[in-house]
Amino acid sequence: MQFQGKKGLILGVANENSIAWAIAQEIMNAGGVCGFTHLPDRPDDDRQRNRRRVSQLTDKYENAAFLLPMDAQKDDDIRSVFEQTTKEFGKIDFVLHSIAFADRQDLGRDTIETSRAGFALAMDVSVYTLLACANAAKPIMNPGGAIAAMTYFGGEKCVPGYNVMGICKAALEAAVRYAAYDLGPSDIRVNALSAGPVRTLAGRAAGVEDMLKLYDKMAPLGRNITHQEVGRTGAFLLSDLSQGITGEILHVDGGYNAMGSPGRLLDDLKS
Repeated sequence: MQFQGKKGLILGVANENSIAWAIAQEIMNAGGVCGFTHLPDRPDDDRQRNRRRVSQLTDKYENAAFLLPMDAQKDDDIRSVFEQTTKEFGKIDFVLHSIAFADRQDLGRDTIETSRAGFALAMDVSVYTLLACANAAKPIMNPGGAIAAMTYFGGEKCVPGYNVMGICKAALEAAVRYAAYDLGPSDIRVNALSAGPVRTLAGRAAGVEDMLKLYDKMAPLGRNITHQEVGRTGAFLLSDLSQGITGEILHVDGGYNAMGSPGRLLDDLKS
């Protein structure tokens, strides 16, 4: 993959374990220039912990152009980030949307017990923000540009414990298809990467350790995926190598999604 001369935005890096950071590293190592956002810190947080977690990563890269706070629930914040991106880059070639959130109390409940406010919050952050950011990106994106979002198999099938976030991912995948249609005439592609379980901040909240054991037994590859594998595939979706692919949900899960039975896990169950 070559990203020489390519510039874009990485939205949603939380720390060094973030899939978004794995993707950003692949892009920057291939010559791309990235602007980053971070979750704004509270006014009373003198240590600026959210910014510091990301800046400790981006400061090591010359082609990490800037780091800006963005609350994706605020239209003014989205507008400000894209305005500043325009000043810095002019036009851009890619946007990675890696933003999702659900209240822990709602995640810990049965799905039917999700609170109304919690449901609205999760859908706003996890789904609507993709549409809002895609709309903001459209005027400044070069033809042939690409947008990628992050999803999970819990949006296709019921994954107990994923609960309300599974509903959000199903909606996100629909949003990807509709955004792909809307942006197609502008030669902008929109896809989603459906990663298997990896140890991330969001993964731990969703019970990733149990899922890792399951995938290790059930996936056709007989192992779990790595951050690097997800990073390379995410970068592929944002590169020129994936031109002609849009509205796609691309699985990077060792083939787990293809299984219709427990597969080799049955051998353990028999013993």
